[in-house]
Amino acid sequence: MNPLKNRSARMQARRSAASAPSPLAAPGAVPMPPAPGDYAAFLRSALPQQTRGVASHRLGGERVWLKRAGPRHSLFRYRLLALLSRAFRLDVLTPVPNLGGEAAIGTEAQRLRSLAEAGVRVPRVLAQQADGLLISDMGQGGRAAVVLNERLDHAAASGPAALLAVWREGLDAIAAVHARGAYLSQAFSRNLMHCPDGSIGFIDFEDDPGATLTLAECQTRDWLSYLHSTALQVHALAPRAGAEHWHAVLAGADASVRERIAHAAQRMRWLRHLPKGRRWGRDTQRVRAVARLLAHWHLAP
Repeated sequence: MNPLKNRSARMQARRSAASAPSPLAAPGAVPMPPAPGDYAAFLRSALPQQTRGVASHRLGGERVWLKRAGPRHSLFRYRLLALLSRAFRLDVLTPVPNLGGEAAIGTEAQRLRSLAEAGVRVPRVLAQQADGLLISDMGQGGRAAVVLNERLDHAAASGPAALLAVWREGLDAIAAVHARGAYLSQAFSRNLMHCPDGSIGFIDFEDDPGATLTLAECQTRDWLSYLHSTALQVHALAPRAGAEHWHAVLAGADASVRERIAHAAQRMRWLRHLPKGRRWGRDTQRVRAVARLLAHWHLAP
């Protein structure tokens, strides 16, 4: 056996392997990342790999959010709300079905585009397909947007004045949306974003109240949703001062909206007597706080 010949053969084999074309990627291998700004390609490549319903990603130096269609929702979940709506004779509590799945993706994309056209601060739709949606982040210049809920929690620790200042930001932002002839969807404080430039933006539009309610009912629903999500803090720290801000902002609302809110206060008045203890659950405490605030602010003593 000639060791030099064997060595030469091995070297030749290595040179041949190095110069040969690379094998095709194995099935399931991660593809090359799309170029920055190619949102549609990124959505196509990232969506099959994402397991969560909503997740943030980096595309170049940009932060984006990908929402994937989840399982369709059952209509059974809306029956209780429908019963309450009929019991209280409150049209604004009429359930707005969110069927989930691809329908929710289509609804959110449509609502984001229509709100943006109306001048409302919402995420931009970057790319869309039937089972997924890619939207922009609400941060700016490397600074993140902050959920208003978090700002309210921090402000509450500083006292009533600080809490009311942040709470008023949410009130004014909702009023600005309504002044444009628009409405939100789930106007809870967790869906209001304080952007780095100081403006308030809005997220979460998987349902469309306008599909079943009038504009006045949709806007009334926005006010009651925001109050529901903040009532515990306002009722605990500044119920009387809160009334001044509430009525000052509502003075610019349509008269039919103010009438519906007063009607809701009347219909919900007995709920202020719900048990106070925490063992009854936080939702019960919130409803009780809403009913008490509305009664103080809209009903004669």
